[in-house]
Amino acid sequence: MTTQPVPVWVKALDPLSQFGLDHALGQRPEVALITDADLATLPARPAGPPVVALIAVDALDAGAVQVLRSATQRGCRRIALIGSTIDDDALMAAVELRVAGVLRRTEATPDRIVHLVLAAAAGEGSLPPDLLGRLLGQVPRPQRRLRATRSGLSERETQVLRLVADGKDTQEIARELSYSERTVKNVLHDVTSRLQLRNRSHAVAYALREGLI
Repeated sequence: MTTQPVPVWVKALDPLSQFGLDHALGQRPEVALITDADLATLPARPAGPPVVALIAVDALDAGAVQVLRSATQRGCRRIALIGSTIDDDALMAAVELRVAGVLRRTEATPDRIVHLVLAAAAGEGSLPPDLLGRLLGQVPRPQRRLRATRSGLSERETQVLRLVADGKDTQEIARELSYSERTVKNVLHDVTSRLQLRNRSHAVAYALREGLI
């Protein structure tokens, strides 16, 4: 069975990055580049992989935020971000703006970019583990345990979110907890639905910020 390529709309804030990303992704069978004109037809698209907006910026400034919001308004259901400067505040802001995955520009090889896009399309997201680790470290551990108890998160939900925060994907989490991959996905779906969160990246950011994990 042939896997349908993921449609990707690429937007960089400088022409050189735009050319580089278009060239790198244009040669990959896993993705299919779409143009600005294609975005106008998104409401009429048949069922298939969600459109991923791949956005490259130097920093998450006002211009970058405007591009992220525009991508969502134009029908891109997933957003992946490549940035030169990604600090803790920028990461939190990106997640609030529906960014499913983040990659540093210095780590943006073609293979990693494709992995970022595919993870975003699958709703799994991909965040630098060190950034998540620093966010986790901002909340004292005793306070995290207390809030997790009061939040209504089950022990299983807390375990899964902690492993997501460690940068593990669905398969790795399932293997470590001896669950099926479907169970892991269901746990994350239940958490995001109950807390009215956008995706697993948003769930982890919310849990870290609220001291739930």
